[in-house]
Amino acid sequence: MTQDVEMKDRTAPSNSVSSTGPSTLHQLKEIASLIETGSYTKEVRRIVRAIRLTMALRRKLKVPVLSAFLDFALVPLSEAHSRLSAYLPKEDEHDMEVDTATSADQAPVKHLVPELEIYCYLLVLVFLIDQKKYNEAKACSSASIVRLKNLNRRTVDVLASKLYLYYSYSYELTGHLAEIRGNLLGLHRITTLRHDELGQETLLNLLLRNYLHYNLYDQAEKLRSKAPRFEAHSNQQFCRYLFYLGKIRTIQLEYTDAKESLLQAARKAPAAARGFRIQCNKWAIIVRLLLGEIPERTVFMQKGMEKALRPYFELTNAVRIGDLELFRSVAEKFAGSFSTDRIHNLIVRLRHNVIRTGLRNISISYSRISLADIASKLRLDSANPVADAESIVAKAIHDGAIDATLDHSNGWMVSKETGDIYSTIEPQIAFNSRITFCLNMHNEAVRALRYPPNTQKEKESAEKRRERQQQEQELAKHIAEEEDDDF
Repeated sequence: MTQDVEMKDRTAPSNSVSSTGPSTLHQLKEIASLIETGSYTKEVRRIVRAIRLTMALRRKLKVPVLSAFLDFALVPLSEAHSRLSAYLPKEDEHDMEVDTATSADQAPVKHLVPELEIYCYLLVLVFLIDQKKYNEAKACSSASIVRLKNLNRRTVDVLASKLYLYYSYSYELTGHLAEIRGNLLGLHRITTLRHDELGQETLLNLLLRNYLHYNLYDQAEKLRSKAPRFEAHSNQQFCRYLFYLGKIRTIQLEYTDAKESLLQAARKAPAAARGFRIQCNKWAIIVRLLLGEIPERTVFMQKGMEKALRPYFELTNAVRIGDLELFRSVAEKFAGSFSTDRIHNLIVRLRHNVIRTGLRNISISYSRISLADIASKLRLDSANPVADAESIVAKAIHDGAIDATLDHSNGWMVSKETGDIYSTIEPQIAFNSRITFCLNMHNEAVRALRYPPNTQKEKESAEKRRERQQQEQELAKHIAEEEDDDF
C-alpha cells in the first residue's frame, strides 16, 4: 500500500492514469501504424520492430490504456473487440472516462488488417500474464490460436511465433501443459505446410519443452530427429533448441555432444537472459564432470551467477578431490536444489567418477598399494570393500583411466611409471580441437552477418538490364533487316 501511495505522489496530483496513459497510448498507436505499414508493404522487419517496441512497453500497460487502444485499433462491437475487452479486468469508471476523452480526438481504424488484430491478442495476453491472471490468459491464448489457424500471411508469422510461445507458457503456469500437446503438434504440421520456418522452430522448441517437462526423452528425440531441418531464423529459438538438445544427449549418455550443445547455448544466449545462462551452465558443469573434466573456477565466478552455482562449485570440489564421503555430504546438503533443477539422477551417476578420480590420485601417489588400503582411502562402505576395490581397480585399468597392473595373488595394485606426455600425440589432439573450435566459431559468425540492402546496386542492375534489353531489340531489328535484304 505504501508503494502505491508513493507512486501516486510522484505523478500529477489530478489523476495518475491521465498523466501516464496518453504517452503509452500514443506509443501504442505509433506501433499500430508501423504494423499497418509492414502489412501493406509486406516488410517483416517492421513487424519485428513493432514487437521489440512492445516488449519495452509491457511494464507500462494499464487497463484504461489497453481499453482505449482496443477502441482505436479494432472496430467497435466487433467479435474480436468484444472478446478482448471481456478478458480485461474492470477498472474505475472515472479512469475509463479520462482515457476515452484523451483518445477521442483520433478516429479508430476502419480498415482493419489481420496483423493488427493478432497484435491486439498478443498485447492483451502479455498483460494478463504480467498481472498473473493465468486462467484469463489461457482463454485468450486459445482464442488467438483459433484465429491464427485461419490466417496464412508471412507478415503474421512473427506475431504468431510470439503467440505460440505465450500460449504454451500460460498453460505451463497453470499446470496443464500436457493438454495442448496435440494442438502444438497440429500447429507444427500447419506451419510446415505453410513453409513458416520461424513458426516451425518455435513450435519444435515448445514441443521439446513439453516432452522434457514430463521426462519423455525418447519421444522428444524421435520428434527432433524427424523434424524438418532448416537454417535458424531466431537466435533465441536456436539457443533454446541447443539447450534441449544438450539435455536429451545427456540423458542418452552422449556427453561429448551434450557438452558442445550446452556450451554453445550458453555462449550464444543474450547477456540479459541470466536465468537461461545459469541453467545452461548447471547442465554443462555436470556433463563436464561426467566426462572426467574439472571446470575452471571462472565458470562459477561469473557475474550474477555465484549464488546459483554455489552447490555445483562444492560438488565439483568433491569430485576433484575424489572424496566419496564429501561427495555424499554435498549431495545430501543440496538435494533440494538438485531436485529443483531436475538434475538429481545425474548426481547419482557422478559417484563412479568420484571413485575413479580418487583411484587416479592414489595410483599417482603410490607405486604399490594394497586393495584394503585402497578401500579405506576411497571410503567404500559395502559389505566386502576389498572385493569391491578389486573390481573397481580392474574396471579402471580396462577403461584406461589408470596405468597400473593388478596382482591378485598378493592383493595389491602396482602403478606403472608415468612417461612424458609431450612424447605422445595428446598435445596435438588438444591443439587440433582448439583450432577446430575457433574455425567453427568464425564460420558461424560469418554466416550470422547481416547487411543492409544496397539500393545503389539495385538501381545500377536495373539500368544495365534496360540497356541489355535495348541492345537485344536493336540487334534483333538489325538481323531482321538483313534477312529482308537477302530475300
